[in-house]
Amino acid sequence: MTDNNNNGKNTLNQVGQYLGLGTQLAATIVIMVFIGKWLDGKFNTGSLYTLICAFIGGGAGLYNFIKTVLDIEKKSKNEP
Repeated sequence: MTDNNNNGKNTLNQVGQYLGLGTQLAATIVIMVFIGKWLDGKFNTGSLYTLICAFIGGGAGLYNFIKTVLDIEKKSKNEP
């Protein structure tokens, strides 16, 4: 029974590291879109800054996502 319990905990620990990554990616994009909308309202530029900030947010979020996944994978390979 304890082996099943340990296997379950190990699985949850492994999966838990990935659970927040999607939220971080989405939050980065949404925050940058809101910043772009604010800049568009301030400078009266239509939707130029919204598009620029959305692409910057997408790129930054994707970079952070990939970097985090690679770091987690590297740590899991180094563990005994």
